[in-house]
Order: sequence, then C-alpha cells, then structure tokens
Amino acid sequence: MRIAGRPVGAHLRARVPGLTRLVVARLRGELPVYAELPGEQIAGDIADIVQYSLRLFADAIEYRRPVTDTDLARQRDSAAERAEEGVPLDAILSAYQIGIALCWQEITAGALPEELPDVQEATERMLVLQRQLTSAVSAAYLEARQILDSQEHGGRHALLAALLAGDPLERPTGPRPAALYVAMTLALDTHPDESMDGPGAGIASRRKIRRVRSVLDRFTGEPALTALDHPGGTALLPVSAEPPWGELCDLVARAAHAAGVWITAAAAVVEPAAVPSAVTRTTEIVDLVRRTGRAPGLYRLSDVLLDYQLSRPSAALAALAGLLGPVEHKPELLHTLETYLDHGLDRRGTAAALHVHPNTVDYRVRQIARLTGLSPARPSDLRHISAALVARRALEAPTQLAENYR
Repeated sequence: MRIAGRPVGAHLRARVPGLTRLVVARLRGELPVYAELPGEQIAGDIADIVQYSLRLFADAIEYRRPVTDTDLARQRDSAAERAEEGVPLDAILSAYQIGIALCWQEITAGALPEELPDVQEATERMLVLQRQLTSAVSAAYLEARQILDSQEHGGRHALLAALLAGDPLERPTGPRPAALYVAMTLALDTHPDESMDGPGAGIASRRKIRRVRSVLDRFTGEPALTALDHPGGTALLPVSAEPPWGELCDLVARAAHAAGVWITAAAAVVEPAAVPSAVTRTTEIVDLVRRTGRAPGLYRLSDVLLDYQLSRPSAALAALAGLLGPVEHKPELLHTLETYLDHGLDRRGTAAALHVHPNTVDYRVRQIARLTGLSPARPSDLRHISAALVARRALEAPTQLAENYR
C-alpha cells in the first residue's frame, strides 16, 4: 500500500516518535484532564501507550492484517489503570480519536489521484481499528470501575473491618479469613506530583496507592486487605505460614520503588484474633520510627525495643526527659549530643556531620557534662543520656499517626 508515492506502513513507523510527541502535546492542549496529569505519567504511561497504538496501526496497514484481541491487551490494561486513577472515560476515548486523526493526516498528506484505492483501504483499516479500540477500551474501563465499586462495598471491605475491630468472623458469604495475616502499617511519603495544583494531584495520589496495592497483591497472590490513603494506612496480607522477614523487607522496598516514594512500615505476623492489637502496635512503631529520625524501610518491635519501651507513658518518662533539662534551651548542645551518639561517639564523624571543628565537638560535650552532670564517656551515664533523649522525643511529639492509619 502506497500513498504519496511511499510505503504507508514503513513511513508511519518511521514517524512514530515524532507523532507520539505531537499526539501528547495535543492531548495536553485540548483535554484538560491530560493537562493536569503529572509529568511522570505523561512521559511514561501515556506516551508509551500512544507509541504502541501508532505502531499497531502501522503493522495493520503494512501487513494488511486485522488487529486481534491480544494486540489490544495493553490498551485494555491502560484503560483499567486510568479507571483506577479516576480519569473520565470520555477523555480516554477522545485521546484515541486525536491519535487516529493525526495518524490519518500524516499518511494521507500529498496523496495522488491514482492512489485512491490505497487511500480507501487505509481509511477502512483506520475505521476498523478505531471501532476496535473504542470497544476494547470502554469494556476494560467499565469492568475496572465495576470491580473497584464492588470491592469498596463488598466482602473484602467487610472482612477488613471485622478483623480490625475484632468482630466475629463467622460469615456465610464473602472471603474467609486466612490462617495468618501480616499486619502492616505503612507511612507513604508525598510524591512530588501530589504537590501540583488541580486534579493532577489527586490522580498522582491514587496512582501511588494503586502501585503500592499492586505490589502487595502480587506478594499474596490475591487482593490484599487494605485501607490506604495518600499518607498511608493499614494492610493485612493473608498468608498460610510466617514469611521470612527478609522477604517482607524486600516487599516494602519494591512497593516504595513502584510508587516512587519512601515508605516507612512496621509489620507483625499474627492470627486473625490478634489483628487489632497488632495494628495498634505497628502504628505505634511507625510513629516512633519517624519521630526518631530512622531511615525508611520495614521495622518490627525488636528493632526498636528499647525506644518503644522507654516511650510508653509512665511516671518515669518526665523524670528521664528532665535529665537533659539544663541544656533544654541550648539547641546546639542537644543537636551535638544526638549527632555524637548517632556517630558512635566519634568526634571527627560528628564534626563532619555538623560542619564544625572536632575541637568544637569536644567543647560542647564538656559543656553538656558540666551542665547536666552526665558524660557520654561514662558507660553508666551514656545509658541515662540515651534514655533521656528517647523520653524527650516521646514527650515532644505526641502520637498522631494512630488516627491517620486506623
């Protein structure tokens, strides 16, 4: 098939990169919802599906073969993802129409009168492809929306609510509880695209959550029970036996990579009856980890055992914090003390972290010892100093994550 004296399929395939950029620009210029999409998504998912669709049309013309359902699998998957992100169906269909129209303009430019039969054949194949795309995309989008709506109000939601509340789990319908659950609390950092104005921020939040859920679902081999919002939430992963801790750490790392944000999480493997207390504890651990400035990742109680115990409300908590009262209003001394302990009492490492001379570190440590009577150089004092710092953090920042993640 030749139009304007050139093979249509080969010409169209050669123009795919330029046409992709043109189509994406038109989408952002003509469809408000695409103009509000995060830049990461436009340059990634959207540009990829545009390019794939253009190559599909080029193949259909060059090889004069119909497009199959298998060929349209990526368009169906893309439509399902857009449904989960809340992109309207009419915007998705309009995007495909823009792409087809630009593609048609490209291949028919300069057509000669004697090429009318090839033009007619190309037109017919274009219309057939547009019909197939509209059908496949609409069906996949509506199916995804139906599943989402069903899950929101269906059995899994009810099971999750019952597990978290400690309600009886004997139910005639719906999913049965697993033998064990990985009870997990997750705190998700904010993705840069969530800070943008307009509906794009909401789309970015939903995309982040969807990607985290997708990783969790692949781990369990079935949909995980989740209650996630943009700052994080709770996940219950059904398992038949306790997974190795390293696998759970890798799981959180994969979820963070997929979502493009840091994730701080805590987990415990428990029977269904112990889920409420486990979630309360993992929420407290995440709160503690974030307040004490630890790195993102997955934690368990044994990782923060001392800090966890020392941060529990007790009559001793205020007294412990009060050991550092004499330097309360000297933030440079407190910061030096925390950094000094974090660097294992290494004066040079502490000085490098604080951007001061090692002699300055020595001077400040002596000042702390003079004012408080506690010296990091004495093992017995060091235990009291560490406990006092933990108590200070517990009293400075009251637990707020419980309300966010329950």
